[in-house]
Amino acid sequence: MSHPLDAKNTFANPVIPGFHPDPSVCRVGDDYYLACSSFEYFPGVPLFHSRDLVHWTQIGNVLDRPSQLVLPTATPSSGGIYAPTLRHHDGRFWLIVTNVGEGGGNLLVTATDPAGPWSEPVRLPGVPGIDPDLAWDEDGTCWCTFAGVGQVRIDPHTGETFGPPRELWSGTANAKAPEAPHLYRVGDHWYLLIAEGGTERGHGVSVARSRTPSGPFEPCPANPILTHRGTDHPVQNTGHADLVQAPDGSWWMVFLGVRPRGGTPGWHVLGRETFLAPVTWVDGWPVVGEVGLRQPAPPWPLSPPPAEDPRDDFDLGTLRPHWVSLRDRPAQCVTTEERPGWLTLRARGGSPDDPDVTFVGRRQQHPLCRARTLIDPAQGCGGLTVLLDDRHHYDIETDGGEVRVVARAGSLRTVVARRPVPAGPLVLAARISDPAPPHDARTGPDAVSLGVEEPDGTFAVLATLEGRYLSTEVAGGFTGRVIGMYAASGTVRFDWFDYQPTGG
Repeated sequence: MSHPLDAKNTFANPVIPGFHPDPSVCRVGDDYYLACSSFEYFPGVPLFHSRDLVHWTQIGNVLDRPSQLVLPTATPSSGGIYAPTLRHHDGRFWLIVTNVGEGGGNLLVTATDPAGPWSEPVRLPGVPGIDPDLAWDEDGTCWCTFAGVGQVRIDPHTGETFGPPRELWSGTANAKAPEAPHLYRVGDHWYLLIAEGGTERGHGVSVARSRTPSGPFEPCPANPILTHRGTDHPVQNTGHADLVQAPDGSWWMVFLGVRPRGGTPGWHVLGRETFLAPVTWVDGWPVVGEVGLRQPAPPWPLSPPPAEDPRDDFDLGTLRPHWVSLRDRPAQCVTTEERPGWLTLRARGGSPDDPDVTFVGRRQQHPLCRARTLIDPAQGCGGLTVLLDDRHHYDIETDGGEVRVVARAGSLRTVVARRPVPAGPLVLAARISDPAPPHDARTGPDAVSLGVEEPDGTFAVLATLEGRYLSTEVAGGFTGRVIGMYAASGTVRFDWFDYQPTGG
């Protein structure tokens, strides 16, 4: 007997909303683990756990120490950490990833507990390119496949490679950017899953198979097996996928996609997000099922975690794992221990324009939301920023005597509003809402209002700015919005930070 699609027997896509691209997943018993790219943010490679493939909880970050992750100040926005592959083999978790920054390259770390600690990196100088994958065959040989699509045999314990890299498959004729390879043994075949077409609107997933892990590979006649190019589907840029088999034998795909909003060409502001879809096997090939913003749930009980408290009071000795900083996080600049219950930030760079700005933020995960923080600027200047990158951000900051809104969009930077405020702690706020009418083909994705919270709790807006300038379609790059706190000069302290969705 069929059931109507309601909240009890459906799930919402994306399953990990916000800037969580390039998902890689593995299962150990009844538990699933998933890792994502992190680019210029520290700590790197957020790591999630789930019991049902639908509800995910971040349990840590793989690269959480300066000895593991070096992102020099010169690392550009959308540089840094690209496309991890997460696997479980021989009783250990293995994660291979590319640091495209200076002195980086391909790295491999391991752990017995995915929540950490993870090992110091094994460097892989013989593995070229980006998007490395790990697969072991029956005799224990480890194969590393990478964007291009090429392959080399490696010793994952030492980083040694055996023989020169060789090309495996160039993907579909005339399709650009064959990348994100993952190699699997399913039945009598080895399957090579890749992304191609670029990570923009032409993105897609294709697959080939072989009797051996080193080829030759026969492409699927139905390629691409997943793409939304040329459609009006609400989820676009679908690609960079990974497969996992559930305990009941069913197969599932995680992949990245975006949710464009507004008129033409459509703007996505949350970055590339992690989606889930079912997979069946037909004539020896994977077939991707429905992809929807709400779709039928897996055939097992769902296990949502307890609701997350929208407010962080900074009452722990360390920051929670969802907080990220730009490139590094020196203890002398970022601490919750100097004034208990407060986040203390000590300035380096003077604003979010600067690559070394002292910043702590969290990913925007909902199209409509609000963020608030209580700042004490008595010893400096700082504020709240809605940040896409160092050339595209909106800030509200205070030095204790004045509050001002600063807009940065490419080469333009201006103070768009200011007003005096009394000395003492102050609540700064950002509200992201639907754009005001009238709507036409040029209407942007949203509006960003910045202001202060009055003593009676009302939101006093200083400025409302167009959201399109904080979108990937305007700014370029691979990341999404991050909302957080920064220090522009001296020392500033924040008592709490509150983030809540407001609809959409």
